[in-house]
Amino acid sequence: MSTTDGSASSLPIFDLAVAADDPDPFRADLLDATHRLGFFYLVGHGIEQRRFDDLIDIARRFFSLSDADKDEISQLRSPQFRGYSRLGGELTNGAVDWREQIDIGPERAAIEGAEGYWHLQGPNLWPSALPELRPALEQWSEDLAAVGRELLGHWAAALGAPMTVFDDAFADRPATLMKVVRYPGSESDRQGVGAHKDSGVLTLLLVEPDTAGLQVEGPDGEWIDVPPRRGAFIVNIGELLEVATGGYLRATRHRVLAPPPGRDRISIPYFLNPGLDAQIPVLELPGELARHSRGVELDPDNPIFNTYGENAWKSRTRAHPDVALRHHGIRPAGAPTSY
Repeated sequence: MSTTDGSASSLPIFDLAVAADDPDPFRADLLDATHRLGFFYLVGHGIEQRRFDDLIDIARRFFSLSDADKDEISQLRSPQFRGYSRLGGELTNGAVDWREQIDIGPERAAIEGAEGYWHLQGPNLWPSALPELRPALEQWSEDLAAVGRELLGHWAAALGAPMTVFDDAFADRPATLMKVVRYPGSESDRQGVGAHKDSGVLTLLLVEPDTAGLQVEGPDGEWIDVPPRRGAFIVNIGELLEVATGGYLRATRHRVLAPPPGRDRISIPYFLNPGLDAQIPVLELPGELARHSRGVELDPDNPIFNTYGENAWKSRTRAHPDVALRHHGIRPAGAPTSY
């Protein structure tokens, strides 16, 4: 079940371990909290604090490599939008995000003659100067997939559906995405990441302890600070859960402010996504829940698709126009507005 620490801006804290023995209260609280604000802290997930610390450490070792070593895996080399993006190499809402990062997806062969979102399937790029990065991130991805799928089962049951209702969407080649991000300090560029929603199902976020910057948009449009908690993931709903629930659960806009000069911050989000061609099932909610569904939010500049690949292709080509142009001949058709 959930708790708060007494602060008006605190997100609820959910303990996944207690759900195994007493799932009904956990599910009721989870549904209520994520209907009101699609963010919460998750503990009891079974991943040791040592693993959190080790991953932050290896991320810092990557970002301390020389420019040449990092550029060995430049995203400009990848039609699949994988690899390293330099500072200022990604956009949100058409504005530059002040961060450097690596993008990692499932390790698969590229599809010959791919069209549209099938271009997103392919290999990752790994730095030869830090060979231990690959096994650490691949194991992290495997472990977080299990945590995310367990959470999805609880959501499904809370919404009146079988716990397995989302399984088919993940059965064939799920298209998960992970980022390893460093936000350096800045005097002038406060946009670490501009305001956006995540395009998949849900996000499990590891943030370096004793840092700040993540903000969530509250119901009245106010920005709520979300500090990291040691040993906890920050979890948020993606656009596909909004589609699946007819807006009963709604993806929440969030942003990251760059740290002040002289400081930096490591963040490692894991995006749980189904297969590229999977359509997320739209649930038939029980009467009381259905009456409180708000519908999928309509934004002509940011359409939400129920096929994950369409959502992902929209986001990736807008966020990385240099890769989209170089490898796919895509030029921005207007102001990009999605992450």
